[in-house]
Amino acid sequence: MKQIPAPFWTLVLGIVVTLVSLWVGQNHNLLPEQASEQAPLVDDLFNVMMTIGTALFIVVQGAIVYSLIRFRQPKGDETDGLPIEGNLPLEAFWTAIPAVIVVGLGLYSVVVFQEMGGFSPGGHHGHGAMVAMAPQQSVIDIAPLVAQAAAADEDIFSKTQVYGFGASPLVQMNQPDVTVNVTGMQFAWIFRYPDTGITDGELHIPVGKDVQLKIEAQDVIHSFWVPQFRLKQDALPGEPGELRFVATREGTYPVVCAELCGSYHGAMRTQVIVHSPKDYADWVASRVAEATPTTTVAQPAETATDAEYLAGIAPDLAKSPVQIAQMTSMSH
Repeated sequence: MKQIPAPFWTLVLGIVVTLVSLWVGQNHNLLPEQASEQAPLVDDLFNVMMTIGTALFIVVQGAIVYSLIRFRQPKGDETDGLPIEGNLPLEAFWTAIPAVIVVGLGLYSVVVFQEMGGFSPGGHHGHGAMVAMAPQQSVIDIAPLVAQAAAADEDIFSKTQVYGFGASPLVQMNQPDVTVNVTGMQFAWIFRYPDTGITDGELHIPVGKDVQLKIEAQDVIHSFWVPQFRLKQDALPGEPGELRFVATREGTYPVVCAELCGSYHGAMRTQVIVHSPKDYADWVASRVAEATPTTTVAQPAETATDAEYLAGIAPDLAKSPVQIAQMTSMSH
């Protein structure tokens, strides 16, 4: 039987590696469900990287295993192997291929970042309105911080966003359907709806609507991250950031602080609830009705418990046993 030429085997192995890599790149199931229009952009980039990574892994590991078998030391052979050094074409090949891959992925990631609004026209770091950083305080001081943040909203969030995920070029001139001012503080997220005056410890948004989040930090650096949306934006004191997206799936998704921000960083979690348009309208109506003053009973602030005081400004946040436990422990 005539020996099969090496180029044929190289071609066959190349096809097999390509097919396996493409399958793994599309079927890894490593990412959570997609819940925003921006999520497929990130997933496509991740799938490409998974495909390339799988191919490189198979080629490198395959070459090692082949060499271990093909060039293993024969039994009883104590001589040294043939010295091999200097192969300029091979060195040029394995330098050029990674360079092309890195440049290609870099350009692709820039395109994705741009489509998600990563580069706001005319904006750059340092043009935001600078505000005084609040001194380090315990969680029990969250109420003054909330009040201070509310007073600063008009100045901070009225500025043009300067960097981060803003509106993509396609929607830059369009007004969002819902705008929410987001303030990160140790160790909670506060969401304010400027159109209705609602303040909440959870983010409520309608499905299929253009949502704009104006993100600020009250004390230290935080990072607003919703894995199902594939969106993450740092929250910096005095430096407004922005996220703009459209949720595509109703449900409840976690909001995680992705920046180590202090002792209770791990507990700085809340959730985003994506409603149907009708349910969202009902939620807004119910919250506005709750805020309508009826009979006010004066209660000295110094006699109120942490939970009672927080319930007046962020009812849902006050329901969190973790937050209340933290406040109680740090106040004693």
